[in-house]
Amino acid sequence: MKLQRGPMQAPDSSMQSYYAARAPGYDAVYQKPERQADLRAIESWLPPRFAGRSVLEVACGTGYWTQFIAPNAAAIVAMDSAPETLRIAASRIAVATVRFITGDAWMLPPDLGTFDAAFAGFWFSHVPRNRRREFLLGLGRHLRPGARVVLLDNRYVEGSSSRITEQDTDGDTWQTRTLVDGSTYRVLKNFPTESELQTAIAGLGTHGALALWPHYWVFEYVAVRA
Repeated sequence: MKLQRGPMQAPDSSMQSYYAARAPGYDAVYQKPERQADLRAIESWLPPRFAGRSVLEVACGTGYWTQFIAPNAAAIVAMDSAPETLRIAASRIAVATVRFITGDAWMLPPDLGTFDAAFAGFWFSHVPRNRRREFLLGLGRHLRPGARVVLLDNRYVEGSSSRITEQDTDGDTWQTRTLVDGSTYRVLKNFPTESELQTAIAGLGTHGALALWPHYWVFEYVAVRA
């Protein structure tokens, strides 16, 4: 495994600050008792999607999902904007085919190369509704035609998900999250419908398919040249 700094544009400072502060306790979200059956199912379902493929993982965080993908993938470039979470990811995954880089999902390094698969876990929900196409277009520039793209994220479940505290004029929804140190953050968290996901990939991908678990959703599609 390698941890290196790549070219990057400064990401949204509030989100970067939030994930930097949350890094030490980030994986606690995967300990929620009501989500364990879902997580075991997805941990089994996900890796075969990347078997033998070169994978670009955007917003890899602490590498929780990277650790399941890595044994099946030919190679992974896993990127995140927060060095704090990347250090945790690099310490948990001792696989030579995984390379960690710091970078901004909105401005992928031009020399990143191209891949035949991409994965974003719990990132798409943080993308503003009016920037979804922008993100997918940028991602598509680093994908070969026929590449498999997998987006994994949360469903809103009352009593398990953080409460929605605000909806702005663009239709984006926000949560107020308090960390263990008492700091409070206003966090963008959208819950797209299947129709919205299909619309987002129009002209960028085909065979869009949504899979649902009680607490999570996965949307996968086949990339076409943007």
